[in-house]
Amino acid sequence: MPEDHDWEAYKVPPTRTPVSERTTSVPNPVDYFQSAFNYVLDTPVTFIRDWIERWQNSNKFYYYHQKFRRVPDLSQCLEGDYLCYYEAEAQWRRDRMVDQEIVEIVRERMAACKQREGPNQFQNCAKEMELLAQVTKAYQDRYGDLGYHGNARTCLMKQKHRMMEERKAAQENQCP
Repeated sequence: MPEDHDWEAYKVPPTRTPVSERTTSVPNPVDYFQSAFNYVLDTPVTFIRDWIERWQNSNKFYYYHQKFRRVPDLSQCLEGDYLCYYEAEAQWRRDRMVDQEIVEIVRERMAACKQREGPNQFQNCAKEMELLAQVTKAYQDRYGDLGYHGNARTCLMKQKHRMMEERKAAQENQCP
């Protein structure tokens, strides 16, 4: 690297920056406008906004943590109690959505295990495979063959028919 620098190409900044001094005694109108704006508009708006935020923070409502009370099952509703029918139907729909999410979470865990383990997936992911098989069988037993428009009544009838078939098969196996 050469020792002689080209001082014309790379000028050195001044050593001291001069401080501008006021040359007039007349006040700056911008200062008055800024303080008037601050007291007339900004301060009340800031106060109201802070008050609203304090009020909202004291009354926090977490909509994604909403908890519904358990309602009676459709089999426990009295005949002609349409409000109970409606609540049981809503409860059944919520239960179905929860069961769908459970199946989806177990399926995602299984896929993650397969991805992680690679060729050893069959021996290292056996627990996840078994859990997925149990969860999907339970979901299929309860909600299978109901279709998109399934409801609590058809699900209850399906469970009743399955229980009757199991009881009949048990009686046939006992009698010989």
